[in-house]
Amino acid sequence: MLLITPLIAELERLYKGVEIDIVAEGPAAVDVFATFFSVRNIYCLPLRGFKHPVAFLSLLSKIRKNRYDLIIDPCLGSGFSRILTRLCRGQRKLGFDEGAGAPGLTHMLPKSMAPPHMAKRPVSLVRSFASPAVDASTDFPPLDIRLSEAERAQGQAVVRELLQVSGQPAAKLAIGIFANATGAKRYPGEWWREFIDALREAFPQCGIVEIIPGHGRSMLDSRWPGYYSNKIRRMGAVMAGLDLMISADCGVMHLAVASRVPTIGLFAVTDANVYGPYGCGNSLLDTGGCTAREVAGKVAAAFTQCMNSGSVGARLAPQITAAPVAGGQLT
Repeated sequence: MLLITPLIAELERLYKGVEIDIVAEGPAAVDVFATFFSVRNIYCLPLRGFKHPVAFLSLLSKIRKNRYDLIIDPCLGSGFSRILTRLCRGQRKLGFDEGAGAPGLTHMLPKSMAPPHMAKRPVSLVRSFASPAVDASTDFPPLDIRLSEAERAQGQAVVRELLQVSGQPAAKLAIGIFANATGAKRYPGEWWREFIDALREAFPQCGIVEIIPGHGRSMLDSRWPGYYSNKIRRMGAVMAGLDLMISADCGVMHLAVASRVPTIGLFAVTDANVYGPYGCGNSLLDTGGCTAREVAGKVAAAFTQCMNSGSVGARLAPQITAAPVAGGQLT
C-alpha cells in the first residue's frame, strides 16, 4: 500500500478531480490513505480471502456493481491482482505484459519497460497510457501518506517527551532506529550496539529513539526510549518528528520514507534497485562486507552531506556537524 502512494499522486496529476477506488487485501489501506481526498472507496478484502468465501464474494459482488473509466493492475507477477482486474468492470484495463499474454487488458506495457523500483512501475504504466511523450527521466512522485500538520505536531511532541524522560533532553539531533526485519535482512543485536556507539561518536549531541516492532519487544535490549503503536499513521507521525530514521529493508523503512523523514535504508541481501528509498533526503547503503562501525561512518557522511546541502532541515537544531568515525569518510 505504501508503494502505490506515488501511483495515486500521478493519477491526481494526470486527471484533475479524479475519484479513485482501491481494492486491497487486509485493512492497512484504510490507514495509509486516510487523508487522500481523491480516494473515494477502499475495499478491504479479507486476508486469505479464500478461507472466508462468503465475505470475499460479498465484497467482490459490491465492487463489480461499479463501472470504471480506468482499471489498473499495478503489480508484476501477481496472478491474484490480474484476476481481480479481469473481474472488475471498466472501459480500459492497464497492466504489464509479462510474456504470457494478458487476456482482458486493453493496454499493456512490456515487462522489459518497467522500472526496477517497485513504487515507480505503476507510475510508468499510467504514463505510458496517458502521456507516452513524457521523458523517462521525469521525476517520480515520492512515497507519501500525507500526514496532517496536527499529526506531525503530535509526533514531534512524542519525540520530545521520549528524549526528556530518557535523560536525553539536550539532544540536538533525534535519530530513530528500527532494528527488526525478516530473515537474513535482520542485523544481530551486537551489530546494532556497535553501530549506535559509533554513530554517537559521530554525532555526540544526538538522541536515540527506538521504533518498536509489531511484536512489542525492544530489539536493542531496551537501552533507548522506544515508541510502539499498531497504527500506521501514529507510527509515521512519530517518525516524522525525528531528524533521521535508520532501518534495514522492511515495511517500516517504507513507512518512514512515506512519512517524509530523511531515511537511510541498510541493504545486505535484497535488491536496493527494487526497494531502496528515493527522494529528497533519503539514501540507501549497501552494507555487504562492512563492519557496523564502517556503516555508521557512511551513515554519518551521507546525513551530514544532506544537511549541509540544505536538502533537509533539522527539527531540533539549525545546524548539524559530525565528528570522524574510524572506517567512514565524512564530508
